[in-house]
Amino acid sequence: MDDINTLRRILHNSKTIAVVGLSADWFRPSFFAAKYMQEHGYRVIPVNPKYPEILGEKCYKSLRDIPGKVDIVDVFRKTADVMPIAEDAIAIGAKVLWQQLGVQNEAAAAKAQAAGLETVMNRCVKIEHGRLFGGLNWIGVNTHIISAKRPRWLPY
Repeated sequence: MDDINTLRRILHNSKTIAVVGLSADWFRPSFFAAKYMQEHGYRVIPVNPKYPEILGEKCYKSLRDIPGKVDIVDVFRKTADVMPIAEDAIAIGAKVLWQQLGVQNEAAAAKAQAAGLETVMNRCVKIEHGRLFGGLNWIGVNTHIISAKRPRWLPY
């Protein structure tokens, strides 16, 4: 799904995001995106067998281990790894299979769509949320000034 109205509706109506492949390393894109979504009111459920907890939430080994409902399954894995994740998303009754930037498994998307899930490919939930709901300035340095010049107060 690429149209703005669909993306806006998905993000507006969803409350719980299971992030498959979420890393506990603060510098990884998955961590940054999940933290952003968490701080904007979403419940983020980490899915990664390496960790017991990420961002204050219990980490699950697979989607099928999550108790309760999941709205969006956000995939931070290689394109080749998406099909079993799509199958798990279908099995748990998720509403959306969201493949992050650089992830585009057409067969997995088709299977999810055939099972009634909406699908998004090659898009970032954080970027789309910021673009559609005004959060693009959330990076910790909201100065309202865009400049390529080095500020005079910074040491050289």
